[in-house]
Amino acid sequence: MSDDVRNRGPEDRSRINVNEPWELKYWSKTLGVTPDRLKEVVQKVGTRTEDVEQYLSSTAETSVRA
Repeated sequence: MSDDVRNRGPEDRSRINVNEPWELKYWSKTLGVTPDRLKEVVQKVGTRTEDVEQYLSSTAETSVRA
């Protein structure tokens, strides 16, 4: 990852790394779920952001991200 402090999101926005605390916090806030719930979903569907969003949308746990 670059040292550009203006870049506040993950370098690869197509994957969710729940093992990085700052990334877990970022994605939890972005997707509107708790960190523990996000870990559960990633365990179930994998790390692809699209798959996680689709799963959360299908269970009505989050709104579509802008």
